[in-house]
Amino acid sequence: MKIKRAMIVCSIGALAATLFLLAGCTRLQLLNATVSHRGYVRTTDIVYGQSAGQKLDVYLPKKLAVPAKVVVFFYGGSWRDGNKADYRFVAQALTSRGFIVVLPDYRQFPQVVFPLFVADGAAAVRWVRENISTYGGDTNRIYLMGHSAGSHIAALLTLDQHYLAGVGLDRNVIRATATLSGPYDFIPNPWDRPVFNQRTNDTVIDPAIEPLTFVDGKEPPMLLVQGLRDKIVAPSNAEHLAARIRQLGGQVEYITYPKRGHASVVVALASPYHWLAPVLDDVTDYFERH
Repeated sequence: MKIKRAMIVCSIGALAATLFLLAGCTRLQLLNATVSHRGYVRTTDIVYGQSAGQKLDVYLPKKLAVPAKVVVFFYGGSWRDGNKADYRFVAQALTSRGFIVVLPDYRQFPQVVFPLFVADGAAAVRWVRENISTYGGDTNRIYLMGHSAGSHIAALLTLDQHYLAGVGLDRNVIRATATLSGPYDFIPNPWDRPVFNQRTNDTVIDPAIEPLTFVDGKEPPMLLVQGLRDKIVAPSNAEHLAARIRQLGGQVEYITYPKRGHASVVVALASPYHWLAPVLDDVTDYFERH
C-alpha cells in the first residue's frame, strides 16, 4: 500500500516561539548559560569548505578515551536559521557521555537552495573522516545526529547515497544515525518551497527532497525520535520513514515521547531539562549498541 505524504507546518516564527517557551522564556544563547561547560575542550571555526559559513567546531571530552566515538550534529532552523555556537548544550550533553562532537555550520536559504545545504553536510562528514583521528576520534565510528531541518540533512546523507559519493565517501562511513523531529515524507508549505528551488504555487513536489524516497533497506541503522505533540513537523513523518525502512528490511528504531512537542525534544538534551524526555539516554544508548 502506498504511504501517503505527511504535511508539515514549518514556520520560523512558530519554531522560535516554541523554543522561547520551552527553554524557560530564554533564547538558545541563554539556554547555553544554564549548562556547565567545564567538561570539554572546544576548537572553533575549523574550515571544511571554500565558502563562507562552511566552518565547524570540535568538542573533546576532557576525559577522552581514545579512540572515541564521534557524533556530527546538524542543527535545525527551517533551513534558514541557526548557528553552531547556539548548540553548545548539545555538545556538552554528548561529550559528558564520552563522545567527540562536531557541530558544523552550513549555508542556508536565501544564500543557497536545496541541495547545497545537504552537500555542505556531506563535506563536513568528509572533513571528519579525514581529520578526526588527529583529535582522538575513531574514523570507523562516526555517527550522524540532527534536529528538525538538521534531521532532514542527516537523513538524506544516510539514505541518498549520492551526497557522500560526491565527496568520495561511501555512506557506510556512517555507523548509525539518530534524528530528532525531522521531516522525511513531506510537502513543503508554500513559503518553504523557494528553499527547495520551487515556486510557491508549485503543486508537483520534487521527490529528491524527501528522505523517504531513498530508502533501500541497506542504509546505515537509524533511530527516529519524535514528540507526539509536535505541531511543527507531523509525527507521521517518522512513522512513515520507520515503516518504509522496516518494509525493505533495514534497521530502524522509533521512539516517541507522548507529551513532548517539537522544540522540547532537543531542549531535553540540556542538562537542566533532562526531565523533559530521556533523549540523551536514548540516543547514546543507541550509538553504544552500534
